[in-house]
Amino acid sequence: MTHVVTSACVQCKYQDCVAVCPVECFREADEYLVIDPDECIDCAACVAECPVGAIFADTDVPEEEEAWIDKNEDECADLPIAMGDSPVLAE
Repeated sequence: MTHVVTSACVQCKYQDCVAVCPVECFREADEYLVIDPDECIDCAACVAECPVGAIFADTDVPEEEEAWIDKNEDECADLPIAMGDSPVLAE
């Protein structure tokens, strides 16, 4: 199992989740984050840290957000590792 960032992260991109992640599984797009499923160790530390409730276990992603499971996996290979220092885009 892995965790998935969903649409609630779009135009927020808080980095609290990145700061608590013990591995480098978060990748940074221009307006949101994704999680590399090959790097995620399923510790769930990021879930409680996300202030917008955008992160779910892949088995718990709401039905209307299921496209984000593939989006995380497909996009992570082409994105840089999130370093936890990007500014928030919208507050």
